[in-house]
Amino acid sequence: MTLTPTRAVDVRVRRLTTTLYGYSFLEEFVLLYPVYALLFSDAGLSVWQISSLFALWSVTAVVLEVPSGAWADAVSRRLLLVVGPLLTGAGFALWILVPSYAAFAVGFVLWGTGGALCSGALEALVYDELERGGASDRYARVLGRARAAGLAAVMAAMGLAGPVLAWGGHAAVGAASVLVCLLTSVTALRFPEHRRARAAERRGWVVALRAGLGEARRDRSVRGALLLVPAVAAVWGALDEYTPLLVREAGVADVAVPWVLLVIWGGATAGSLLAGEGERFGTGALAVLLGGGGLALAVGAVAGTVAGLLLVAVAFGAFQAATVLAEARLQHRIESTGRATLTSVAGLGTEVVTLTVFAGYAVIASGHGHGAAFAVSAVPYVVLAAGLAVRSAVVRRRGRVGAEV
Repeated sequence: MTLTPTRAVDVRVRRLTTTLYGYSFLEEFVLLYPVYALLFSDAGLSVWQISSLFALWSVTAVVLEVPSGAWADAVSRRLLLVVGPLLTGAGFALWILVPSYAAFAVGFVLWGTGGALCSGALEALVYDELERGGASDRYARVLGRARAAGLAAVMAAMGLAGPVLAWGGHAAVGAASVLVCLLTSVTALRFPEHRRARAAERRGWVVALRAGLGEARRDRSVRGALLLVPAVAAVWGALDEYTPLLVREAGVADVAVPWVLLVIWGGATAGSLLAGEGERFGTGALAVLLGGGGLALAVGAVAGTVAGLLLVAVAFGAFQAATVLAEARLQHRIESTGRATLTSVAGLGTEVVTLTVFAGYAVIASGHGHGAAFAVSAVPYVVLAAGLAVRSAVVRRRGRVGAEV
């Protein structure tokens, strides 16, 4: 049977999205995720040492983020998506085989390197392939569903982590995590890749880097979108690493921590699935999401109870939706072949802010507890929401004045 052009495009888009959803699920279906902070704590690490590991993770990403993004604009993005999970799996294996501060540090370097290789490459590959199929307007919806698949995997891992931990300890959890990394790498081989500018593969990463940064310098809207992504994504992304400790502080037993985290990430999953709808409402809706999420996070964290953690789940849902919308806004504004480079620049900004959050969190949590640290972390979102609301009002007012003239 001969496929019509429209039918052929739909088939290509379907292959892309199904592969993306599978890759996103496997990438996050790591049983170590909900318990590795507990692994570090059980190994005798202090809050400062744990924070220093998270900081090392971020420093690795900061150093490699933009060069790896430029590399993804110069070579096969699919290749990087294959290699990245293999490095991450090697880091997890090291944690379990040699549980010590030094091994944890090396593991985070490997994980950070693997993440940097995939960061920018995945978003750029997906957007370019959707654009090639005339479906770039679906990007926010597709990205939201991919993030939802990843969050569903996180929740599944949370549900399994407790029983597996009780059955085989950290060794069993680690072995399962390494296996999933291998499956993620194999899945990446199914991604389609049709680069529009084949010359990009021959020009080298330095030229690709200059081309991408040049667009950011020339286009004010691109610069604004680049700044918005870390402003939205960084703080709650850093808090994610401390949620098991927040849950433990609320009086939850260790074996039940993954189940409570399941509720929090259920809220984030819902936000991801609804993100595509939020794209229609513009900056005003983004301000509402961020402001409401900030208030919910502060109140829920200060409560210090299991019931208060429900508000943390609401906050994470709002922040997840806002993150998807900010990332989609950036992709829509990029017009050059340096898509992966600019996406990685946004990732770099996120990592830099995340480093600051880790340091600030350690100071606050060491003296006042995890609930207080989460509550203080809500303040930037309220401030950002107010700024976006003012900007939205100014734009609407200018539009009315222009219409009257």
